[in-house]
Amino acid sequence: MGSPKPLAGFRLAVTSDRRSAELIEAFERRGAEVTHTPLLQLAPLDDEQQLIAQTRKLIELRPQAVVITTAYGLRRWVETAEAAGIGDELLNALGQARLYVRGAKAHGAVKALGLEPAAVAADGRSASMLQLLEGKLDGATVALQLHADSDHGLPQSLRELGARRVMAVEPYRWQDTSSDSGISALVEGLCTARFDAVTFTSAPSVHALFAAAKARNRLPALLRSLADRVVVATVGPVTAAPLIDAGISPLVPERYRMGAMIGQLVEHLDSLGTLQAQTIHGPVQLRGRTLTVQDEDCELTPGQAELVRVLIEAGGSVLSRDELGAALPEASSKHALDMTLSRLRKALPQPEIIATVIKRGYRLNV
Repeated sequence: MGSPKPLAGFRLAVTSDRRSAELIEAFERRGAEVTHTPLLQLAPLDDEQQLIAQTRKLIELRPQAVVITTAYGLRRWVETAEAAGIGDELLNALGQARLYVRGAKAHGAVKALGLEPAAVAADGRSASMLQLLEGKLDGATVALQLHADSDHGLPQSLRELGARRVMAVEPYRWQDTSSDSGISALVEGLCTARFDAVTFTSAPSVHALFAAAKARNRLPALLRSLADRVVVATVGPVTAAPLIDAGISPLVPERYRMGAMIGQLVEHLDSLGTLQAQTIHGPVQLRGRTLTVQDEDCELTPGQAELVRVLIEAGGSVLSRDELGAALPEASSKHALDMTLSRLRKALPQPEIIATVIKRGYRLNV
């Protein structure tokens, strides 16, 4: 009774802006239903004069050290300089400086420009990069390519390490979308497990989601759902860090790449996200919100899927109305539970799969 597509029946939330089309296509090709809600979007650089002015200043100052934080930022910086006719001067200034690089992708971008870094924080963490800089910045002029999420106090940290002067270069900026109506739908969907999984490709997106949930008085509900009900997939340990700090255990691939994240999530949902049981009407299988009964697929609502999930997990044991109601955080009354059960039975090709046990509750008819 297996599905030809490993993610058929699953609902996924994609929160990234950059490269989101690639991510969505990969999931949809495997059968998933994908909702795209970017939590942060790159602000358009309609006026690049500020970046060009910062670049000219760097060329003039000839800093002894340059801190590179992101591959995308470095590429965008160089491309903007080349378009302004100062690309060679920028590369010459970078080539004469000691380059300190945060992360493997940024390292690759530096190498692609024909430059050699003085040191690389391979784990991509700012804290590790600052450790590499201890004792190396005394009296130096330092240029810092800012990360788009924020500098997290990096300029001050560099000064505390002995830098005489710190100049910032900002190749790109995020614009916050947390007030958008689509964010409200994402927060509520995650709180009520309308999504089976959510993906993050940057730590700033995690912070933006938490901030949006807090503004809507839904942060505790969100954290509970991400910890217990919704699979959380990340592209690497830097992205995973704020989730782990919040008590959530996300998926983190061994290789910090989008392709590895996709593969890990597909494998996890395909193997662990499917519930099966044998009933009087044959085998049933729940994948996300798709219930397969006798090779016939039924698309369930989030509430209906939660009821089926707890009934399958109970293995034929009787569940009381209170126990079933606990599976429906959106059900504020026993009437709401009754309505969900009634509509669930009508959606099933064999309503008798769910048996009523008089004065006790309900069970899967195994």
